[in-house]
Amino acid sequence: MQTKTKEQEIFYPAIGIRPIIDGRLGGIRESLEDTTMQMARSVAKLFAQQLHSPDGSAVRVVIADSTIGGVKEADNCRRKFELENVGVSLSVTPCWCYGSETMDMHPTMPKAIWGFNGTERPGAVYLAATLAAHNQFGLPAFGIYGHDVQDMGDERIPQDVSEKLLTFARAGLAVALMRGRAYLAIGSVCMGIAGSMVNAQLLQEYFGMRTEFVDSSEVLRRIEKGIFDKNEFGKAKAWVTKYCKEGEDYNRVEKRFTREKLDQDWDFVIKMTMIIRDLMQGNDHLKTIGYGEEAGGHNAIVSGFQGQRQWTDFLPNGDFAEAILNSSFDWNGIRAPLTVATENDSLNGISMLLGNLLTHTAQIFADVRTYWSADSVERVTGWRPEGVASGGFIHLINSGSATLDGTGQQEKNAVPVMKPFWEISEAEKEACLEATTWYPANTDYFRGGGFSSKFVTRGEMAVTMCRLNLVAGLGPVLQIAEGETVSLPDQVHTTLDNRTDKTWPTTWFVPRTDKNARGPFRDVYSVMAAWGANHGAICSGHIGHELIALAAMLRIPVNMHNVAPEKIMRPSTWSSFGADPEGADYRACRQFGPLYKTH
Repeated sequence: MQTKTKEQEIFYPAIGIRPIIDGRLGGIRESLEDTTMQMARSVAKLFAQQLHSPDGSAVRVVIADSTIGGVKEADNCRRKFELENVGVSLSVTPCWCYGSETMDMHPTMPKAIWGFNGTERPGAVYLAATLAAHNQFGLPAFGIYGHDVQDMGDERIPQDVSEKLLTFARAGLAVALMRGRAYLAIGSVCMGIAGSMVNAQLLQEYFGMRTEFVDSSEVLRRIEKGIFDKNEFGKAKAWVTKYCKEGEDYNRVEKRFTREKLDQDWDFVIKMTMIIRDLMQGNDHLKTIGYGEEAGGHNAIVSGFQGQRQWTDFLPNGDFAEAILNSSFDWNGIRAPLTVATENDSLNGISMLLGNLLTHTAQIFADVRTYWSADSVERVTGWRPEGVASGGFIHLINSGSATLDGTGQQEKNAVPVMKPFWEISEAEKEACLEATTWYPANTDYFRGGGFSSKFVTRGEMAVTMCRLNLVAGLGPVLQIAEGETVSLPDQVHTTLDNRTDKTWPTTWFVPRTDKNARGPFRDVYSVMAAWGANHGAICSGHIGHELIALAAMLRIPVNMHNVAPEKIMRPSTWSSFGADPEGADYRACRQFGPLYKTH
């Protein structure tokens, strides 16, 4: 794990906790001081134990210097939060307090209130009154209220409250981590894919992000001019030789490259990987070799590489660079994955980023390629799917750019997962590499050569697929599908896989469905038919409820999901927009507009 300086650690946003109290001195406030501060400390302990910053360190939690009983103390808290880079605001109280005098008035910071469910003091009354103030003032806030009554002074955080606190905090931190960062578009529009028509206004107004544009020729310039760390290149080449096994060349004989050309391609794609990373986050080494401007990078939290076709018609493809950057390890060891969108599909890149910020895990980029019904599988292979796959499955596959974490070789409790990098063992890293073969690129697609990764994701991995789409007259909408990966019998997999490109990584995916459900989740076919684009971002775990909370913070409606209603959290004011929760989501998002709207 890379060592971070104190300055780099402070860069990450903190969660701020505002202990709210009844300000009446003379017996009331004094009796509540310890209880109120202890409530804040209990939540801070929960967050510090359960939440991490992107470098793996415990998330910073900042508590106001005093309880907040009025506007002066509220402003003191605001000033402290600004100095401490607080990006998420949680108010906690066990009692009645003065709502409009103590509430958080920050216009864009995600905010929530936990009102203690007790009978001695009416914390729930403060919660209701202050949420009403938030709603009236146009400052949406999440309300958190425990199901069961607790006794005053009970320091325990009930399970239902804990889950809501963590959902809010994870989503709020994701909002804060994006603010001020950049999407780096390397190249332009890929093969007419609308998602690679990067919309700078969308990224600015909804995510608080800049858009940086770099022509693909910058990658070639740095290769030809030697603007990279040559010592690191030597280290990387030795690592690739040891760990990245090359597969058979399946191209037609007349379209195969010589061994000399393949070896040159390996050197080229390794340099591409280093250069795209340097473009995103900078590299101090470049300053030492005379390239101070290049050393700074573009402060990119996510990027996309155009590739096809102007690049790949004459140069090696980006599959190796994208796959390695999206993975949790490389020649420098186990480290945080970077988020890089294939084909510069910025909408799928942002979808990957949302999953990454919520879980700190690598994300699979894939085409949502084919729905295989049980009848079709049986017709083609003679085998009929059973169990979770009995209603068919979706073939997720793209040109070898998916994270190697997606092999499913990491485990928790003997079940495949994708882990945050700080939990990955050396053995798991090597297992991911061993499960991956690098085939010479399909030169019908990639005339300039390169290499594509090939693996098959292990079954029984819980995953969530999401996709951000942009609709004229409506704006961005988010799709979410929770489900799991499945393993097929070897011969069945081979037969189905060979009908597409057998040199690309495959994930067989079954979304969770209910035949009695309204909308697209009544069966797998309907999910496939309703998917809004050719790409999807696949995250380990069932995080649909966190994506929904995050989308609400950003004012992005969710147009399809299969998350249980009891797990869904949205700001309190959403309930004022109609009885149908999903319709209300659309109306609320339209009313409030983008989180960072400028007009």
